[in-house]
Amino acid sequence: MGEFEADGVDPSVSTAAVYGRRFPEAVKQERMRMWAEIAAHLQRYFPRDATILELGTGDGEFITHIIGGEKWATDIRDVAGAMPDDVRFVRADGLALSSVLEAGHFDRVFMSNYLEHLPSPQDVIEQLRIVSELLAPGGRVVILQPNIALTGASYWDFIDHRVALTEHSLAEAVELAGMTPLTTIRRFLPYSTKGRLPASPSLVRWYLRLPFAWRVLGKQTLLVAEKATGSR
Repeated sequence: MGEFEADGVDPSVSTAAVYGRRFPEAVKQERMRMWAEIAAHLQRYFPRDATILELGTGDGEFITHIIGGEKWATDIRDVAGAMPDDVRFVRADGLALSSVLEAGHFDRVFMSNYLEHLPSPQDVIEQLRIVSELLAPGGRVVILQPNIALTGASYWDFIDHRVALTEHSLAEAVELAGMTPLTTIRRFLPYSTKGRLPASPSLVRWYLRLPFAWRVLGKQTLLVAEKATGSR
């Protein structure tokens, strides 16, 4: 998700306008069904007793379906009403989370299609530094990120994209934030779940089971990084 802000405009208002147009109710329902399958596939990176935080949760497609011991979600918009009862929602700018969430509290942090919305590369590094601060020692961040080296110019088809990232620049930003990349899947999901993944949950499930299909259709990178066990 992330933040989109025009001069003189409340970012939560402008973000709501962008996403309201991009994801009408019928698309939201379709995305929720698809994310049930994606979250089930990603569960391998999330221990079932973990304390999990999702940044830029949107309508909560991921955090709704992932299994965890304690689940939190944040967004710049007030989407508390979209969250299930077992999710603790905090409305906040991702770059201000240090002031509203407890340092070292989370075992896993998840971000999907988030970092490209930040104002600058420096803010990407700062956001990842904040994530590291929120993670417990040995905690991990799981990032699903459009890769401009794979999408080409279509990366800019969304008006709120600001920062171009590849798997290499993403890994460099993670390292500059003090974390260590553990797993990188350069080609994972198609660029956008809006119209590029089949709507049928069963077809999404089969896509996720066939890595050779990722090599053809995958335009988003999956990266997992770890905070050092001796870090605070």
